[in-house]
Amino acid sequence: MARLVRFHQHGGPEVLRIEDVELPRPGSGEVQIRVKALGLNRAEALLRAGAYIETPTLPSGLGLEAAGIIEAVGEGVKNFAPGDSVSIIPPQSMIRWPAYGELATYPAGLVVKHPSSLDWQTAAAIWMQYLTAYGALIDIARLHAGDVVVITAASSSVGLAAIQIANRVGAIAIAVTRTSAKKQALLDAGAAYVVASAEEDLAARLNEIAGPQGVRVVFDAIGGPIFEPLTAAMSPGGILIEYGGLSREPTPFPLSVVLAKTLTLRGYLVHEITGNTAKLEAAKAFILEGLETGALRPIIDRTFPFEQIVEAHRFLESNEQFGKIVVTV
Repeated sequence: MARLVRFHQHGGPEVLRIEDVELPRPGSGEVQIRVKALGLNRAEALLRAGAYIETPTLPSGLGLEAAGIIEAVGEGVKNFAPGDSVSIIPPQSMIRWPAYGELATYPAGLVVKHPSSLDWQTAAAIWMQYLTAYGALIDIARLHAGDVVVITAASSSVGLAAIQIANRVGAIAIAVTRTSAKKQALLDAGAAYVVASAEEDLAARLNEIAGPQGVRVVFDAIGGPIFEPLTAAMSPGGILIEYGGLSREPTPFPLSVVLAKTLTLRGYLVHEITGNTAKLEAAKAFILEGLETGALRPIIDRTFPFEQIVEAHRFLESNEQFGKIVVTV
């Protein structure tokens, strides 16, 4: 038996329950992990609330990121053994491969031996944020030195990962956040500039910062009315990559600006990286090297014990965090 977090109905954080569940041994090509820490993601709150791209059969588990020690390996697994310290590449389905529990089972292809210098909390906070940012900025946008990149929702774990990746390749990172409350923290985290969208004229400020070259890359998690000032500040041939949709307002299509500047507006899911073996290997090499050199370093806001998973989800939905929320098991 192992303690797992499950929900029997959709709703707020209070629907999460810790239950004792009998788990089978890992099957062929699988590994079972004794979980030490979990990284929380907004997708998990959406699944719990019934607003995610997957529709679970209830009761359902959840969770996309974990780190721990391999407990057992299934038939055909050759590169891992019990006792190995590992972390997890987010699976395409957290319903099929849930992370929230004392034990979790995954295909061996989603398991990574992480650098020994990382503690459990940091190891559990790596893959979702850095793979998401890498796929958009490096794989799709080909971000390079001197590029101006705008990063919205900049104080999220993915936003902070994007700032670090931009700095690693020599790009100029402009962090966009709603108010100036987190401005200094974003500057300390590596942003070259910070713009408070609720307090400043966003398009004018971006144009002022970017100058004649304009903004070549926008990495946006919000959508909604912010599309118009973002595209207004973009350079000809620029690309806007949308990976979220946090705004509850309609997202306008800025047709005249898109045509005049020949812009690319691109939807993006991290599954484009995790579901492609060659791209995933390139991303893992980039991220692991960055972790080893210190160019990439997960920023963890708060850590909760497993027994406080409901409180952890409440904090996740408060939008008060700066970086990642982690749960220790």
